[in-house]
Amino acid sequence: MGLMDKLRGEFIDIVEWLDDTRDTIVWRFPRYDNEIKMGAKLVVRESQTAVFVNEGQVADVFPPGTYTLQTQNMPILSTLKGWKYGFDSPWKAEVYFVNTRQFTDMKWGTQNPIIVRDAAFGMVRLRAFGAYAARIVDARKLVTEVAGTDPQFRTEEIGDYLRQQIVSHLGAALASSGISVLDLAASQVTIALGLAATMTGEFAPLGIEIPKFIIENISLPPEVEAAVDKRSQMSIVGDLNAYTQFESATAIGDAARNPGGGAGEGIGLGLGMAVGQRMAAGLSPASPAASGPPPLPAPAQWYVAVNGEREGPLDLGVLAGYAADGRLSATTLVWSAGMGEWVAAAEAPPVAALLAATPPPLPQS
Repeated sequence: MGLMDKLRGEFIDIVEWLDDTRDTIVWRFPRYDNEIKMGAKLVVRESQTAVFVNEGQVADVFPPGTYTLQTQNMPILSTLKGWKYGFDSPWKAEVYFVNTRQFTDMKWGTQNPIIVRDAAFGMVRLRAFGAYAARIVDARKLVTEVAGTDPQFRTEEIGDYLRQQIVSHLGAALASSGISVLDLAASQVTIALGLAATMTGEFAPLGIEIPKFIIENISLPPEVEAAVDKRSQMSIVGDLNAYTQFESATAIGDAARNPGGGAGEGIGLGLGMAVGQRMAAGLSPASPAASGPPPLPAPAQWYVAVNGEREGPLDLGVLAGYAADGRLSATTLVWSAGMGEWVAAAEAPPVAALLAATPPPLPQS
């Protein structure tokens, strides 16, 4: 190697970064003691931004493209170095490449539960977790405010800070949403969109935006989940008396299919005693109270549609008042237990009788 080759090797001809990681946000070009030759090539690839720093002060910023470094396309650096005219000698400067792609593997979660007030359950504790995407939109702010002189600034160095800010805003978002705990699952996307916009504004001074925010799950404490499960079971069962009779009949059938078992014998004995008691009750003379007339049937209850709203249950006495003041007419829809669908009042005989007994309005004078 000749002397000229050795001297030429001390100068940097190409400044570029080939990212072989998935978590590097800022990477400093390893200049060491070498100097950048005036006229060197700067290669800034898509999803990158190059930031030149001179003696701790951010100078020129280059978006994606290929550049020949001259004083003409480095106006700030030229001013800082005092290059009033063309200057072709090698020079030193720190070059930081900023990764501007989306970092989609960012996770968040609540270490401690968030206390919110719910209309159905009162004060409840919620836990939540999910993911989000972060992207650098202002390389100058990031280098100045966050990365500094770090030669390789990674997502793990800022991930904890971003996560803490997200969780602090999540509690306010859930508390101010006014959404019931039972309806949170249906509103997770809406809440996530609002948080993405809020966090983008929060991180704007750092040059960071949150283009995507995902809430994977919002969970209740185990005791509240158990109460919700119990309420769901009661809603599915419906009539507890009918459910008890069904379970008893099922148990008797199972015992009949297993006559050799001790449980079957016990159930058979109990069933025989119950049948005997019924037979004895049927053979015994009727008591004076039992020979009296049965109780009067409950009056029929009616529902009416007034101005698009359902009103009821109402008895015929109340409906007579409706007919008198004009709220009930022949075309008013009515319904009572046992009817398949709503019908006009004129087609329901008990209600039609009220309309016939109602005098028409007085003629106008």
